[in-house]
Amino acid sequence: MNIETSQATIIQEKPLLIIPRSWRTWLIGRPLATADAPHQTIGKLIGLAVFASDALSSTAYATQEILVILAAAGAGAFHLSFPIAFAIVTLMAIVTLSYEQTIHAYPGGGGAYIVSRDNLGEVPAQAAGAALLTDYILTVAVSVSSGVAQMVSAFPQWYPYRVWIAVGLVFFVMLVNLRGVKESGVTFAIPTYFFVIVMYLTVVFGLLRFLGGGLGVVANPPQMVESSLQMVTPFLILHAFSSGTAALTGIEAISNGITAFKEPRSKNAGITLIIMACILGSLFLGITFLATRVAAVPSETETVISQIARTVYAGQELPYLAVIAATTVILVMAANTAFADFPRLSALQAGDGFLPRQLTYRGSRLVYSRGIIALAVIASLLIIIFRASVTRLIPLYAIGVFLSFTLSQSGMARRWWKSGHLPPGAEVKERGSTLRFDRYWMVKMIINGVGAVCTFVVMIVFAVTKFHDGAWVVVVLIPLLVAVFLTIHRHYRSLASQLSLERRRGTHGLKRCRVFILVSGVHQGTLEAVRFAKQLSDDITAVHVSIDPEETEKVQKKWATWGQGYRLVVLESPFRLFIEPLIAYLSKIEAVTEPDELITIVVPQFVPRHWWANLLHTRTAQTLRNVLLFRDEIVIVEVPYQIK
Repeated sequence: MNIETSQATIIQEKPLLIIPRSWRTWLIGRPLATADAPHQTIGKLIGLAVFASDALSSTAYATQEILVILAAAGAGAFHLSFPIAFAIVTLMAIVTLSYEQTIHAYPGGGGAYIVSRDNLGEVPAQAAGAALLTDYILTVAVSVSSGVAQMVSAFPQWYPYRVWIAVGLVFFVMLVNLRGVKESGVTFAIPTYFFVIVMYLTVVFGLLRFLGGGLGVVANPPQMVESSLQMVTPFLILHAFSSGTAALTGIEAISNGITAFKEPRSKNAGITLIIMACILGSLFLGITFLATRVAAVPSETETVISQIARTVYAGQELPYLAVIAATTVILVMAANTAFADFPRLSALQAGDGFLPRQLTYRGSRLVYSRGIIALAVIASLLIIIFRASVTRLIPLYAIGVFLSFTLSQSGMARRWWKSGHLPPGAEVKERGSTLRFDRYWMVKMIINGVGAVCTFVVMIVFAVTKFHDGAWVVVVLIPLLVAVFLTIHRHYRSLASQLSLERRRGTHGLKRCRVFILVSGVHQGTLEAVRFAKQLSDDITAVHVSIDPEETEKVQKKWATWGQGYRLVVLESPFRLFIEPLIAYLSKIEAVTEPDELITIVVPQFVPRHWWANLLHTRTAQTLRNVLLFRDEIVIVEVPYQIK
């Protein structure tokens, strides 16, 4: 298609592309066209598997984390775990209701980041982004480490290899996600529903045995985690409550990934959120109740889930192994939620100019592949540093979650306030959504306001009770990340200002171009470079850095024959250096160069047929680029010469 204007003709073509098969297409699949994006969306059934696995997986360790804290007061304090779990589920209901409103108000997704950006301002938005990105990284590290802990409970001989098993699982999930959202959802759907069915069967069967009086207690319980004995105090109860709130992690995932759902997006995402919350709350309460009745103890060598399963099923191998397998798989899959949301959120922030722009690019399978790979690498480093210990990672975990909860609900409360002060029928277009008058704005504002207050209180409790356990790292890290984001944004704004055409007045031509050809030897490649240089200017100078006198003599003799009369400058280098004498010479030239003159350095470059042959040649042009990149009025041109 041709578009003709008074200034120029724009031609649009659709070239026929043939995508060759390679190891990448075998590993992650054939590339998908941009037009296929609408067909890569998912429904409620698959959406629950993609976005709920993080929240559902927390049932595998949230109860244990409550018991770990209560163990400081002795096993007699374990009866407090169920009331604490009930309080957490109440908070879960408040947060779920708040996020359900967010989903319908912001059908474009983005969750806490978009809500904070549109209603609270730039800095709160970046704080929400930093908190969520940190949370997603920790989700991968915690969930995979917990999954490996389940495996080690069943197979203790694997304990020494738990770190590398965890890292291997992270990269497996990364690989599946690189194949695309729809494909990863289908891959993980069956294991998710297998976990839900197995855990419900375990809870129901355990409750029936308890009601029948035949449940009993854990046989041969593991050694309880060591802790200094304390009294049961309000601080201890709050500490246990804050640890158990790990069960709420992942609730915000659906609001961040609304765009992955089929139309109607908001309706499908909202229903999925409600279903997820109901499953999560009921399983969490059931597991906590059974843990107190079988006298399960927190331990690094055997998880509470393992103790419940072998007690409920009276040591039967097959049902027990089914529980362990299902729990392990859901914990590993919990990382899939982070792999679904981390790249989307980082792409949103990158699109706003607060993260590197490269994170906005979709890969061949229509996913943000750079974000997926970055998440896998950072999470793996955390697993290695903390030796795949869930107890050591958990203190880093929930502060970011509840900070994002608080900012999101505060932003929604302010949104409803703005909505209530619009005249009926009026609309205001914001960056993330369209704001309209809502006659129920007061009720909705109260719901989100209560949610904001509750999550803020929990965040403060968590920060205080877990500060010395490692939460201080996140308290320091989030402000640092916000500072980094703002620095990146300033860079992009400065760059855009300098590249803008609005202030440009006319064109500025160059009076002359001075060309310097680097000559290591006189050969076919050198003559190609001379031919190219003649198209740029008549002012051509060949430059040879003399390291070997005999080689220099050969160059001079050949140049006298093949140099076409252009001057040759020989730079003596008694210390066998190449770059330093050249830089000194160019600095001398720059000193006498007119302001409107351009120095162009032409470098002949061999291009071997085989990639490995590049290792046998110096990459002079690349070295010069690295050295001269920040110097004005110098251009480096590489003239390739194909070696057959």
